Amino acid sequence: MMAAEKGASQNTIAAYDRDLQQFLEFGLFVNSAEISKQKIEDFIQDLHSRAFSPKSIARKLSVIKEFCKFLYSEKIINNNPAQNILTPKQEKPLPKFLTADEIKLLILTASESEDYRIQRIAVMIELMYATGLRVSELVTLPDNAINYKKGVISIFGKGSKERIVPIAEHAQKTVQKYGVLREEFIKKNSSSPWLFPSLTATDGHLTRDAFYKDLKNLAAQCGIYPSRISPHVLRHSFATHLLNNNADLRSVQKMLGHENITTTEIYTHITSQKLMKTVCDKHPLAHFKEPDDD
Repeated sequence: MMAAEKGASQNTIAAYDRDLQQFLEFGLFVNSAEISKQKIEDFIQDLHSRAFSPKSIARKLSVIKEFCKFLYSEKIINNNPAQNILTPKQEKPLPKFLTADEIKLLILTASESEDYRIQRIAVMIELMYATGLRVSELVTLPDNAINYKKGVISIFGKGSKERIVPIAEHAQKTVQKYGVLREEFIKKNSSSPWLFPSLTATDGHLTRDAFYKDLKNLAAQCGIYPSRISPHVLRHSFATHLLNNNADLRSVQKMLGHENITTTEIYTHITSQKLMKTVCDKHPLAHFKEPDDD
C-alpha cells in the first residue's frame, strides 16, 4: 500500500518496517487484533524511559497510526486503537546552514583534488546547493535530468512527485564538464542511466552513505567541523541563502518540494537577524537623534 498508493520510496518503506517491527516485538502480538490503545501507550512510555528523542517517538507513533489506519480500512480490525493517541510535542530545532564562502571553499578544495572521487563531490555539492535537492534525489538523478536549453532540472521527489527547478548557468556548465569525469565510474564498454554512477554499488549509483562520508572527510580537510555539515545542511543552505537574498517563500517551497508551506516557514526564523539589521539600518527612526536640551 505504501509503495503502490502513496508512492513511498524504498528508504521510507525500510524505515517504516524497522519502526513497526520494534513495536510488534515489544507487544509480542500474535495477531493484529491484539493491538490496543494501552499497548501503544505502553510502547511510547517505554521509549520515553529509554531516552528516545521526542522526534524519534513522534515518528514511531506516526508509523503505528498509519499501520492501524490501514488495518481498519481493510477491515482486519473493528476499531482503530491509535486514533485518539496524541503525538508528543517536540521542539523544532533551527536548520543548520553554511555560509556561501564555506560552500565555495568546499567546492574549490574538492575540484582541485587529484582524486576522481573527490572531484565528483565538488560537482555534487554545487548541484545540491544550486537546486536544493534532497540527498536521495541527488544520488538517483538520471543522466538526462537537466534540460540545458531551458536551464531547468527535473526532480522526482517524495511520493514520486515531479518538480521542475531552475538551475544556475554556472552549475549547468559544471555538470557538462563533469561528463568526461563521469566515465571513470562506468565499466568499460558499458553505460549507466545515472548521473552519478558507481562501479561497486548494488543499485548502480553512488549511495547516500558514501556521499555522506566523503562530504564529512572533505569538510575536515577544509577546516570545517564535520559535525556542522551533512547533505541536508547543503539543502538548508540553499533555502536560507535564497530567502536572505529576498526570494519569496512560495518559490522556495516549490523548489524544495515541500507539500506544506509551514515546513518551509522554519527558514524564516533563520533570516530574522538580517531582518533586524534591515530595520535598524533602514527605518526612518534608525538614526534619529533627539535635540540637545539647552
